[in-house]
Amino acid sequence: MFAEAAEAPAAVARMLAANRGAAADLAADLRADPPRAVVTCARGSSDHAATYAKYLVETGTGVLTSSAALSVSSVYDATPRLEGALFLAISQSGRSPDLLAAVEAAQRGGARTVALVNDETSPLAALADRCLPLKAGPELSVAATKSYIAALASVAQIVAAWTEDRELEAGLDALPTILARAWTLDWTPAVRRLKTARSLYVLGRGPGFAVAQEAALKFKETCGLHAEAFSAAEVLHGPMALVGEGFPVLVFAQADASEAGVLELARALEARGAEVMVAGGPNGNRLPTLSGHPALEPIVRIQGFYRMANALAVARGLDPDSPPHLKKVTETR
Repeated sequence: MFAEAAEAPAAVARMLAANRGAAADLAADLRADPPRAVVTCARGSSDHAATYAKYLVETGTGVLTSSAALSVSSVYDATPRLEGALFLAISQSGRSPDLLAAVEAAQRGGARTVALVNDETSPLAALADRCLPLKAGPELSVAATKSYIAALASVAQIVAAWTEDRELEAGLDALPTILARAWTLDWTPAVRRLKTARSLYVLGRGPGFAVAQEAALKFKETCGLHAEAFSAAEVLHGPMALVGEGFPVLVFAQADASEAGVLELARALEARGAEVMVAGGPNGNRLPTLSGHPALEPIVRIQGFYRMANALAVARGLDPDSPPHLKKVTETR
């Protein structure tokens, strides 16, 4: 996990260069014939990348974006009516039977299908109308790291090309360098605080919610630590009842329109006695982070997190590469 997460900057640089033309071609098609909706299709870490896609697509283009329920096709054998929709499948392995069934059903239902997949030899890569490979290289650890970061960057590349957002494109050009610097940041205070923890909340908002989901999953699968991810708005609707003295909370913030509200929530949690760790924000008791284009800052945050999660797993006496009861390719049906 440590070695593979460290490769993320090179993986992102490789993916951006390899897919520049394909992303531009897809973007031109989407501008010429705009989809009436975008439907995402993924499981696990890839589904968290789909959350990121929802926020970038809806804020950048205004096109409604929603996640497919894969069981509709794989278990219930139904074919959604998706004429005029873009169906975006995201996967590391491209081999899960339910994901493939969903893509086949989407094609029968009239959707254009695009795959973001790391394994270019996979059935998904061959099945989709278009494939933009993630170019992360072999990923042996059960916990996805560099492939997840490459998926986020691929989503951003597509949206930047689709919307002709030159600032976002410039931010992507700088992203590999920023990710390399983010890998060196010291999140040791979080390791110390969470070494003996039993549970925590992980919060984010907007595209930052996507990395909150990913962080919560990594806490569970690599650190044996129960973690729940919430939108920084949703946590006020019930989950706040569990927050009390000493309750740990990891908060992701990025420098966009959500930042002020997220940091205000962090202060409210501290006032309740929670032990709040904030990745982002300008001042105060923060985990070290780096700035970039606001839409890309969540990618930078998760890179720093991965190093910490690996260290935390080891500190808790666990092997982050081989979580119990899990395997690399989950063949859900």
